[in-house]
Amino acid sequence: MKKLRMTSAILALTMLVSLCACDKKETTMTEALTSEPTTTETVPAEVKTQTPDIEGYNLLWADEFDGDAMDESKWNYEPHEPGWVNNELQEYTTSTDNVFVRDGKLVLKAIKSEKNGKDYYTSGKVTGQNKTDFLYGKVVVSAKVPEGQGLWPAIWMMPKDESYYGQWPKCGEIDIMESLGHQTNISYSTIHYGEPHGEQQGSIERSGADSFSAKFHEYSVEWEPGEMRFYTDGELVLTCNDWFTAVQGEDDKPYPAPFDQPFFVQLNLAVGGNWPGNPDATTDFSKAEFEIDYVRVYQKPSYDTNVSKPELPFREALPDGNFIRNGNFSEVEDLTDDVDWKFLLFNGGEGAAEIRDGEMIITSTNCGTEEYSVQLVHPDLPMRKGHKYKVTFDIKADEERKCIVCISAPNAGWIRYLPDTSIDVPTEWKTYEFEIEMKEKDDNNGRLEFNMGKHGDTATIHITNVRVEEITG
Repeated sequence: MKKLRMTSAILALTMLVSLCACDKKETTMTEALTSEPTTTETVPAEVKTQTPDIEGYNLLWADEFDGDAMDESKWNYEPHEPGWVNNELQEYTTSTDNVFVRDGKLVLKAIKSEKNGKDYYTSGKVTGQNKTDFLYGKVVVSAKVPEGQGLWPAIWMMPKDESYYGQWPKCGEIDIMESLGHQTNISYSTIHYGEPHGEQQGSIERSGADSFSAKFHEYSVEWEPGEMRFYTDGELVLTCNDWFTAVQGEDDKPYPAPFDQPFFVQLNLAVGGNWPGNPDATTDFSKAEFEIDYVRVYQKPSYDTNVSKPELPFREALPDGNFIRNGNFSEVEDLTDDVDWKFLLFNGGEGAAEIRDGEMIITSTNCGTEEYSVQLVHPDLPMRKGHKYKVTFDIKADEERKCIVCISAPNAGWIRYLPDTSIDVPTEWKTYEFEIEMKEKDDNNGRLEFNMGKHGDTATIHITNVRVEEITG
């Protein structure tokens, strides 16, 4: 009965509508001929990016930033006051002025304003802590960095529980990508560990229209129990398999600590700090945006965690006992590669180096702002705890000047095995000799440095007969 009454009601309503329609038929036809056509506005469905598969891996999680806001099921804002770490200037905020999604990309934007009559900077930092933590996997990130003095974007990883092995650097840190706003032709990949603080770093260069600020590049790390491999656009940048962690003065924790615990991905854009220096008049904050196209994390179905720390390969001395290769400069070699001698310029340093007539000749036109702004180095020196070494070399300059000599530890927090030593370089050949006792952990990558920057000296330097030899076992 209820169905019958409902059917009758619908029939009556239909007839009434039909009669009304007949009365208005002529008007409706006229309006149809004279009115503009009406269109129904449709809201397009949100386009979802298909995250690609990688052979040998399963997708653990990904963010393609397809929405119109940051996905807070995957990411946290991490606010901090200025000066929290590294003497950085920015306040990290939760404001959507500093962290937002635009055109399918996460944007971390640094903003310059004024507070209490002084320049004030805000920026964005987001982390996956307690939301997307994982143990071992492949992280793939596509990003474009901003250009500008004092800007410091980073894609990096920290442990979920930083106290597990102790505070930084004992806890470990994995830096997939860092770049400096004044040198966006260089990208760095680094791991930190220790204590004492150890680090290993690789870098890659892309210039002009291919620089890291000119276009998006893909950065990745393959993190496994006994090895990490870092890539930029599929090109291997750094392989690490030798690390440790310990409380100062105690034995190392079992390998592969500290990188055997869950980590999370984080993204940030710092302003200023110890490494990039502070912004200046050339920094255009209207373009201070770190753009991330996607973050993808994959895992293998299983990992072999039964790994052992590899034995360090220590360079053997030459037959005459010298650990320095080509110390008398009898052979011309490439001074831009990482084999034996290398000439480097940083922070405004300008100059050149060449091997000629059994000498290394360094000419400078600008001493730069740091002692290492003009630098000659020789890596891979085997430094063993408890052993003693002697360093000797002959040196002169076209005019009297200063030079700083040291043996540094690129993989051990840049500590010094031979302390930074300022020497007076005369215009006639002079032999210098230093003895050192190695008191730190064994290190197969001590680095002899001649630093010729900062102090206003640009006179040409000549070096020969360089030796590093062991004097006791």
